[in-house]
Amino acid sequence: MPLLSEYALTPDIFYPTSYSSDEVGRICLQSLKEVLLNEGLVRDLRNGAWHSVFDNNTRSLHLRGKELLKKLISQRRLCPFQEVLDNEPTTDREWCQEALASNQINPITGVITTKNVAANFRKEREVASIDRLSSAPWWAASRSPSIRLARTTKAYKENLQLILRCANSIMFIDPYLDPSCDNYRDFISLLEVVSGRDPVPRIEIHRVCYSGIEPSEWKKRFHEAWDSSLRNAGLSVEVFVRNKFHDRYLISDLIGISVPYGFDTTTKNIKTTWTRLGRNERDDVQREFDKGTGDHTIRCSFTVP
Repeated sequence: MPLLSEYALTPDIFYPTSYSSDEVGRICLQSLKEVLLNEGLVRDLRNGAWHSVFDNNTRSLHLRGKELLKKLISQRRLCPFQEVLDNEPTTDREWCQEALASNQINPITGVITTKNVAANFRKEREVASIDRLSSAPWWAASRSPSIRLARTTKAYKENLQLILRCANSIMFIDPYLDPSCDNYRDFISLLEVVSGRDPVPRIEIHRVCYSGIEPSEWKKRFHEAWDSSLRNAGLSVEVFVRNKFHDRYLISDLIGISVPYGFDTTTKNIKTTWTRLGRNERDDVQREFDKGTGDHTIRCSFTVP
C-alpha cells in the first residue's frame, strides 16, 4: 500500500454529539489528526461540497474537530473529487454512500465515520467507526512507514500516483537522474501523470554534475529528451545541477520519501524499499536543497521546456 493514503470522512466525526463524552471525542480526533497530517489526505467529495457542509451548518464543531479541519485546509490536504451520486447528500449516511460510490471510480484506503453510521454498512469492509479504527484491516496496513516495490515505472506510478495528483510542490532528488540514459528514459511518464492539473504543481529535479561534463551539456540533454513531452502535457520543470550529494528522495508538501536507488528502472527482478520521512526530517531535506539556502552548490539551473 502506498506511503500516502487517501481517506473519506463523514461530517459527523467533527461534532461533539457523536461521542459519549468530550474526552472520547478529543482522543479520537487527536489520533486521527496525527495520521492525516503526516501520512494521509481527505477526499473532498462532490468537488468540495463536502467541506462546504461545515460553512453552512450552524452546529458547533468539537474543538479538536475544528482544529483538524483548519489544518486540513491550510496544509492543502483536501483533494477534490467529482460528484458521483445523482443527489447531493444531506445526511451522514448519504455522505458515506457518496464516499463508497467514489471508491468504485478511484479506490481510497477507507471511509471513517461514527458508530451509528457504520452500523448501516457492516458488509462494507472500507467503512470503519472512528473509535474502532484499530480493528479495520486497512487502517493497520496503511500505517506502515515503509514499502517494498519493484524498480519499475509501473510500480513507481502506482505508489506515487496520489502525490502526483494532489501535491502542490514536488522535488525529485536523485544524483544520477539523466533522461538520456536507458534506465531513466521512462521517468518522463511519471511527470506526465501531473498533466491536466489546475493549478500545476511546482516540479523540481535535483542531480549532480559529473566530473568532465559541462553544465551546458546537462541543459542540452534535458531539453532534447523532455521539451516536446512537457509542452504537450502543459508542464514545466526546474532542473538544478549541483556539485555533490548522495542520498535520494522524493519531497513534496504532503510527504517525504527516502528512495535509496533513486528513480531509475531495471529489467531485472529487483526490489527496493521506500521509507516515509517524519515531518521534521522532510522539512530538513527540503531546506538542504532549497535553491536559496541549500547546502549543495548549484553548478547550473534551467527550466524545461
